[in-house]
Amino acid sequence: MSSLKENYKRLLEQSKELAVVQSAGAILQWDMETKMPPKGVELKSQQLAFLEKTAHQLLTNPEVGKVLDAIQKDSGYDSLDKVQKRNVYLARKAYDEATKLPEKLVVDIVKQQTVGVNVWKKAKAAKDWKLFMPELVKIKDLTEKKAELLMDIKGAKTPYDALIDDFEPKMTADNITRIFDGMRKGLTKVMDKVLEHQNVDAGFLSRPVPVAVQEKIGEQMADFILYDIKSENAGGRIDTTEHPFTTGYYTDVRITTNYHENQFMSSIYSILHEGGHGLYEQGLPMKWMYQPIGTSASYGIHESMSRFIENMVGRSSEFWTYYLPLLKKLTGDTFKDIDREQMLHAANYVAPSKIRIEADEVTYGMHIIIRFEIERDLFSGKVEVSELPEVWNQKYMDYLGVEILNDSEGVMQDTHWASGLFGYFPSYALGNIYDGVWLTKLDKDLPNWKGDVEKGVYKNIKAWMTENVYGYANLYDPEDLVKHVTGTGLVVEPFIEYLDDKFRGIYGY
Repeated sequence: MSSLKENYKRLLEQSKELAVVQSAGAILQWDMETKMPPKGVELKSQQLAFLEKTAHQLLTNPEVGKVLDAIQKDSGYDSLDKVQKRNVYLARKAYDEATKLPEKLVVDIVKQQTVGVNVWKKAKAAKDWKLFMPELVKIKDLTEKKAELLMDIKGAKTPYDALIDDFEPKMTADNITRIFDGMRKGLTKVMDKVLEHQNVDAGFLSRPVPVAVQEKIGEQMADFILYDIKSENAGGRIDTTEHPFTTGYYTDVRITTNYHENQFMSSIYSILHEGGHGLYEQGLPMKWMYQPIGTSASYGIHESMSRFIENMVGRSSEFWTYYLPLLKKLTGDTFKDIDREQMLHAANYVAPSKIRIEADEVTYGMHIIIRFEIERDLFSGKVEVSELPEVWNQKYMDYLGVEILNDSEGVMQDTHWASGLFGYFPSYALGNIYDGVWLTKLDKDLPNWKGDVEKGVYKNIKAWMTENVYGYANLYDPEDLVKHVTGTGLVVEPFIEYLDDKFRGIYGY
């Protein structure tokens, strides 16, 4: 009969096998989005499906269940420390959920994700919703089957709650609705004030900056936030894709961006954003690598790490005091007539818009609220897939006052639904709300952090993030992490106050 120590050791061995397979899948996914030739779609689909099948088999291996049972029933269980018990809890949660899913369903979902993303790319380029719609119906139906099977084990009231839990543990649609209602009211007030007082000419942002120069700017962004892509020990790299993303594991974490000659700001902020994700993954404690606890707390916490760098750092007056001279040096005469105030105002220009990833800091939350409400209604049966363009377009008119002219700038703009990532979108806005709470503590602990940014120094902020967020990995569920670090719960007010203070400072309202 194995001892508690031996069983726990075996659990960690099983966890490592799973982490290795899943990280291999992540790099294949990266290859599909970056380097794969067009003819490779079917093969890549088979490769990814095989790895997903293998991961599912590892997760559902009866041996895992036996080891977990032996650990939890052992008379010495209470002698395990906090980290060990969390590892057991997370492994049990993953095992119980995975054993509820038939292997065929898991494989079917992965195959459909691969095909769906490929069709989405073509449909988006062709502005052809009817080409994409059948694939979206398939992935929605498969995802709904998965959610229905997981409801009981997750303790979820609805299929959509079960999907949300995959990204934001223990969060529900009802709770998000309450939080987002408060956020919408706060954002509307700030937006109205800014639009009343804002008088910005941001036309210079469309001045052409060659892609080769933008790549150098991107390298400087990576250098600034200490995301290493150059040294002999580099664990990161930057590539180009249709939709920027981050993937990888600990020592190999890769980010992507895209370059548009007449939108140089787009790549700056996508690299700062994705770099924030990358730093979180690379900053997880090495001692927990391959363990269940050695992952992020949630997608919302992850998003808070990326949006902190993108917005609270990258759109600050201190950042542009530091970086504008470097930008001018790289771009020659292109921006010689632009001063810091003009760049700061342009970087923080607020305007209701159609495209989420190009949205400003104030209106961004509205884009997420729209997607959340559509997903919630889609999975409650109030809306059909065929109705999505109409519902989407109406909500954009109602919430942001903008007219959607084609579905590629509307319902097909994001890759998430093609990838079956229903329930993900709320995490983006929750990330902003987490940031408001982090900022309150950061200001107390590191009162001169903005002065560091103005000097081009990020190491102290990164150290704070390592101590207060990265270093906890998945030791706590997201709301518990916030309470542990800051002493407060998930509240909207600090984020709204941050926005109000910032834009009052910029526009003097």
